[in-house]
Amino acid sequence: MESLKYHRLQQRLGYTFVDQKNLQLALTHRSHGATNNERLEFLGDSILNFVIGEALFKKFPEAKEGQLSRLRSQMVKGETLAHLAREFAFGECLVLGEGEMKSGGHRRDSILADTVEAIIGAIYLEAGLDSCRDRLHSWYAERLAALSLETTVKDAKTRLQEHLQSLQKPLPEYNIVDVNGEAHAQLFTVECKIATLSQSATAQASSRREAEKQAAAAVLARLGL
Repeated sequence: MESLKYHRLQQRLGYTFVDQKNLQLALTHRSHGATNNERLEFLGDSILNFVIGEALFKKFPEAKEGQLSRLRSQMVKGETLAHLAREFAFGECLVLGEGEMKSGGHRRDSILADTVEAIIGAIYLEAGLDSCRDRLHSWYAERLAALSLETTVKDAKTRLQEHLQSLQKPLPEYNIVDVNGEAHAQLFTVECKIATLSQSATAQASSRREAEKQAAAAVLARLGL
């Protein structure tokens, strides 16, 4: 049953691992033990940023650095990677520790996103950069085709900062209000304060950065922006 599950996943990925242990390692979360996919995730993150950056550089020869950076950020962010993982049905193949299994870790965006990066790293180690590039171009084909320079929308933190700068007001203050959960599944509650609002806005997410963005978006909504 296990081999059939892996076989189907590789069909969806469009790549069959020569050594199935590489695939199993890429699917193994750190909650399962010391032998896990963290190193592969680190490698895959670097390759993903390079390959998508290269693709955007070629697709938009007239784009400025800031536009390319925002487009790449949109393509490689955790939410996009989690969507990819769900398209490939990674969840059913993940190797998780007992705690993560009970808490629904196979559905958690951060775990799914990290696993995509680990898979990329594993393909690179086994088959090289050209194979990684080929797979990523295939996985991202529809998303890349749908992009235009008009989609380089600035994130909420940037928009809020630029709005306050235009009014010559102090920049936003972001403070961590609370951190809950185990080390591998933390939730950050962040508060965003600005001088023009008497009441701050808070948001919760699986990373400090994402919580700050959501808190900034809540402030923008209160400002009617």
